[in-house]
Amino acid sequence: MVAPAFDVVCVGEAMVELADAGAGRGFGQGGDALNTALHVARSGWRTGFLTALGNDPFSQDLRTGWVAEGLDVSLVLAHPTRAVGLYAIRTDGDGERSFHYWRDASAARDMFALPGMAAAVALAEAARVLVFSLISLAILPVEGRRALLDLAARVRARGGLVAFDGNYRPRLWPSAGEAASWRDAAIARADIGFPTLQDEDDISPTTLEACASHWQRLGCQEVIVKLGARGCRLPDGTILPPPQVVRPVDTSGAGDAFNAGYLAARLQGLAPRDCGLAGHRLAAAVVQQAGAIPQLDRAAYAPLAPATRA
Repeated sequence: MVAPAFDVVCVGEAMVELADAGAGRGFGQGGDALNTALHVARSGWRTGFLTALGNDPFSQDLRTGWVAEGLDVSLVLAHPTRAVGLYAIRTDGDGERSFHYWRDASAARDMFALPGMAAAVALAEAARVLVFSLISLAILPVEGRRALLDLAARVRARGGLVAFDGNYRPRLWPSAGEAASWRDAAIARADIGFPTLQDEDDISPTTLEACASHWQRLGCQEVIVKLGARGCRLPDGTILPPPQVVRPVDTSGAGDAFNAGYLAARLQGLAPRDCGLAGHRLAAAVVQQAGAIPQLDRAAYAPLAPATRA
């Protein structure tokens, strides 16, 4: 069997999502790297997700659903004893959310120790773009974090791009200082950076320009600072507001959708401003529906599709 050639490989954890009781939904799915992977896959790019699931029914349902979405599952490993993680979102009247997690026994925590990971990593190394986040690092033991950073370094060495999102969840880290240390190690291996200003300020008080300068100083030159409703700061320092104002229903997947839109446009060869607009448009479509990874009209992805492959 010919090994798949990936445009994008995202690394992280998949979780089962519990909806608010009044949201009219049952079980969903989420996880920052997974959300980005699904959006990129829906756009038509060859996308893989490097993770581990369990052998539980939820894990089987996730895998089946990903195949239906066009997400390649050849990099998804199976843990013999652990299960998929679980989280719940409570959403207020403005669409802002709070999270509650049950992930200590998540299969993804052990992914880099599982049989088959060496073969999966070898395939991931050949991707045009590798995507991971500070959450991807947070869920792993130290050995797994080092393995992920080594993978990023090898992707760069082979001429691929590495995209890193500084997605900070304080509960996943013993201290902000430890989170900052691993964040900085990842920044040093990244070409494209997606910090969120609020996250950066939560780790250590900062300003917009100081944040961008810090990431660039560590070696990540294409830094897009996400500013929530204000838009984003592009690598040249320009503030790019969203092209349309929408009333959010659920903001839980906004940043991940922005990343996906930006990266899909980047793979098309577009300039950072156009990539930022693509990210804003996809994020706007996502926040107007409930759930981290809602089903969107195909028209939302059409502008992000690759040219017809030979």
